Amino acid sequence: MDSTAAATPLSDCTDPALALLQQVFGYRQFRPGQEQVVASACQGRDGLVIMPTGGGKSLCYQLPALLLEGVTVVVSPLLSLMKDQVDAVRQLGIGAVALNSSLSREEWLASLAAIRDGQIKLIYLSPERLLAPDMMARLAEWPLALIAVDEAHCISQWGHDFRPQYARLGEVKQAFPHIPMMALTATADQATRVDIVQRLGLHQPHEHLSSFDRPNIRYSVMDKLSPFTQLKTFLQQQKGNAGIIYCGSRRRVEEVAEKLRKEGFAAEAYHAGLESDLRNQVQEAFLREQVDIVVATVAFGMGINKSNVRFVVHWDLPKSIESYYQETGRAGRDGLDAEALMLFDPGDIARVRQLLESGDREPNPVDIHKLNAMAAFAEAQTCRRQVLLNYFDEPAHESCGNCDICLDPPKRFDATEQARKALSCIYRVKQRFGMGHVIEVLRGSKNHAVVERGHDKLTTWGIGSEHSSDHWLSVLRQLVHHGLVNQDITRSMALTLNPAARSVLQGNQKLELAEPRIVLAKPSRGRSRLLPQNYDRRLFALLKQLRRTLADEAGIPPYQVFSDASLAEMASELPTTEWTLLRINGVGAKKLERYGQQFIDAIAAYLDE
Repeated sequence: MDSTAAATPLSDCTDPALALLQQVFGYRQFRPGQEQVVASACQGRDGLVIMPTGGGKSLCYQLPALLLEGVTVVVSPLLSLMKDQVDAVRQLGIGAVALNSSLSREEWLASLAAIRDGQIKLIYLSPERLLAPDMMARLAEWPLALIAVDEAHCISQWGHDFRPQYARLGEVKQAFPHIPMMALTATADQATRVDIVQRLGLHQPHEHLSSFDRPNIRYSVMDKLSPFTQLKTFLQQQKGNAGIIYCGSRRRVEEVAEKLRKEGFAAEAYHAGLESDLRNQVQEAFLREQVDIVVATVAFGMGINKSNVRFVVHWDLPKSIESYYQETGRAGRDGLDAEALMLFDPGDIARVRQLLESGDREPNPVDIHKLNAMAAFAEAQTCRRQVLLNYFDEPAHESCGNCDICLDPPKRFDATEQARKALSCIYRVKQRFGMGHVIEVLRGSKNHAVVERGHDKLTTWGIGSEHSSDHWLSVLRQLVHHGLVNQDITRSMALTLNPAARSVLQGNQKLELAEPRIVLAKPSRGRSRLLPQNYDRRLFALLKQLRRTLADEAGIPPYQVFSDASLAEMASELPTTEWTLLRINGVGAKKLERYGQQFIDAIAAYLDE
């Protein structure tokens, strides 16, 4: 097939598409929007697909790849992501290769031969490799059917992860104008979406914008007071579930991972400063369920296609809502309940802003805007899901019932007198000290820093001794939120009084504050979804053990055998024949052939006990 010719459209892809969806991928029906995206690609149209993580983006180009003659090229940013996707589609019996630097010369030549022989339907490339002159020449020789650009937000200067090489992918569209191109991402606001279409040169694309809502994820924010204790309590509630903890620095990653190991948690550190081999080992151990928790910088995650991550914790404030949404979206990709917890210190806002404003160049106003939106989310006193969805231009008019604000609305108290004490103390220490020192004075501490400066002689020394340090920390932070107090980042975060503090100090204004949120809200009983309500827990555990054994034998991550959702459905429906097992979501023909009998036998043996 001439690569400059349009991909051969099928007169009607929908029925064949549904058949392949069931036979190859094992799903009974399309998710919203998928069918239209697949049909438009089969008709040779460009596409822009915005779907949340776990929403089925990959299937939008994998299915057309099977329906169209020729090969589909997938642009992917990370080697680990390519490997994971290639392994996953090979488990479905689909011919796929990743052409990158990890291949030996023999593997490279064998992959090219397989493409020539028509054995390959999906070719995964990085943007750098794709744009190389020799690869562009090869593309002209291959029977191209479709070009899919994954993580397409990297194209846009308005996106949260702009990459210059991605911005050049419009050159590929110019070289092959008649080949349909599909751009896919989980996170793109209106400005980013417009930029993607323009930079790629997409022609009247079919645009699909899924809901950004991930109803199975519960969003919670806790005041960061005793962060490691709070984290440990949370992890004890998770009972060995798989999860990711994001920290803002490599040093913090190492510290938290080491502390968790000392407490008996199966945790490992991951950041860009580690040797490549060690990073790969940690990632592989996490995928294969040999490690429960990865403590990481944002360097970890984009290449993780693990479907049964049950929680994501942010130790530090992300720089944007897009980053937060993408990182939390790595939890619950199988559709089962998951947790997104953020430990929030308002001081993080000033620290991140200082980082953005440091250096020789003027701070990017886009970055400042995104940080301010992230801060507003963390400080919100209304439904967090509404804040998220409104940011992505998806107005939500009803509270979600599955975030900490909805499940445990903030309790408020008359804090006028406490505020006056705190403001007075800031004034008495001459507005030269940070929160820690002010709290020490309020609580009547005799530590060296207080006594040496004579602050134990102040009239405000000890006037707040009846309250804990955590309580005063919450009060001071909220005084900052209310604009009564400022933290001076040029003087080690010293607290200074704003003009608005005067009326409270003089007793002319009452002030209500929220009680600090230091524990998670109670789970919503009516919100747990997608797990069968009557599945057999003991059988589910046995099937997970069988899955682990089969995965180890095959040298693949367990979720590539079957997802947790598929196992839970088996433990509910109790299939004991090939026909009934095929009715389980996620069980296609190739997986039935490879693993079906073992699971049928295990379920039958369990029922015979």
